[in-house]
Amino acid sequence: MKRLIDLLKNKFFLVTIAFMVWMIFLDKNDLYSQYSKHNDVVELEKQRDFLLQQNAQVTKDLDELTSDKQKLEKFAREKYLMKKDNEDIFVVVRKKKEEK
Repeated sequence: MKRLIDLLKNKFFLVTIAFMVWMIFLDKNDLYSQYSKHNDVVELEKQRDFLLQQNAQVTKDLDELTSDKQKLEKFAREKYLMKKDNEDIFVVVRKKKEEK
């Protein structure tokens, strides 16, 4: 018990405890802020990975479209419903099944 009282009277120990409380709870970069920032970084990294994957896919599609005229025509027909003058286009829309 005497050692505990002597430890609590030690000014270096008290300053260290005060510093730790300040840094953990009261500073602008406290633990909660660091946790929030870490979660933001993880979310942004997921978005970056998704966008890099999308960018690679678009680049691949662009290379295919610029190199092959038949693929360009197929793409225009599927995505933009383009047609030749002597053709008719029929678009089939499927209804989604309703859940009960």
